[in-house]
Amino acid sequence: MNELTTPPGAAAGDRVLTPLATASERKGLGDVAQRLTELRDWLADDLQVLERDLAGSVREQRTLSHKAAVHLIAQPGKRIRPLVTILSSRLAGRIPEEARHLAVACELVHAATLLHDDVLDMGTERRGAPTARMVYGNSASVLGGDHLLLEALRRVRRTGRLDLLDGVLEVIEQMVTAEALQLERRERFEPRRDLYMEVAEGKTAVLFSWGMASGARVGGLSDDQADVLWGIGRDLGLAFQAVDDCLDLQPNAAEIGKDVFADIREGKLTLPLIIACDKQPALIATLAEAAHDEALLASPERAEALLEQVRQTGCLDATRAEARAWSDRAVSALATLPDSEARAALDAIIRTAVERIH
Repeated sequence: MNELTTPPGAAAGDRVLTPLATASERKGLGDVAQRLTELRDWLADDLQVLERDLAGSVREQRTLSHKAAVHLIAQPGKRIRPLVTILSSRLAGRIPEEARHLAVACELVHAATLLHDDVLDMGTERRGAPTARMVYGNSASVLGGDHLLLEALRRVRRTGRLDLLDGVLEVIEQMVTAEALQLERRERFEPRRDLYMEVAEGKTAVLFSWGMASGARVGGLSDDQADVLWGIGRDLGLAFQAVDDCLDLQPNAAEIGKDVFADIREGKLTLPLIIACDKQPALIATLAEAAHDEALLASPERAEALLEQVRQTGCLDATRAEARAWSDRAVSALATLPDSEARAALDAIIRTAVERIH
């Protein structure tokens, strides 16, 4: 395959789809990589509009909270959630204007939760830059997230669909509940898969589900087809979260802007850590102790030794295998929907989302 190039006007899609295409090439999926590159060009206008709308989502910048919101939105993100929302809306062959509002709303809800999470988790870096709380303070970061949530709700209201507005309110409630559950169990490291699934579905998967199902509805698909896309979004979201968990623990995590020890320090449940404990039960006590041992995590040598002990269980490969299983199930469900260019694009994104390296 020829070297990937960026045609004029495709810059907005470059950071979204080119990394996925590159990952596909590395995995020997040249046909999928080519499809993603073509998709980047096909959606160039949509992605440019998305970036423009996101940049204008904070209507004024009078306060530190406004600036905190803009600080995160200005950092390049993967934009996977709005992308699959737009594509889901096109499965029936239409290009509905309402889908753009839903796509922006998805990204704003996601960004709002990141601003809130960074305060709760005392995060110092996000997307390769200092977090908003480090620049503007915790209070401004929380209020900045509130600004983004309000704008997300306004965007959904512009569709004129009260059912979609009710739906996104339920999604936000589930996300808040999942975050509260995770917060309550902080520093109580218990490698329970049921708890992990509850948090992963509530914090990550449900927003994918809502975006894809809502896009389908404004695009003219039936309720049954929208329900299929809800399930596809769930499986994609779980796969996406599992890969994120892997990235946090891989040897080059710091190089891609990840706080390598954050999950261990907070006693947070991640799928690799749960699998590692299943394979090596002695790690349960070690990781539980590490969540309270600031001296251990302050020592790069001791911390890296612990991480290596976790990696040696094979948990990263096992987690990626589970992510691929969720991805495969999503692809199988997608195949039941009418064939179209949008379906082929979604297929390519789902297949490669689990292969990403950052």
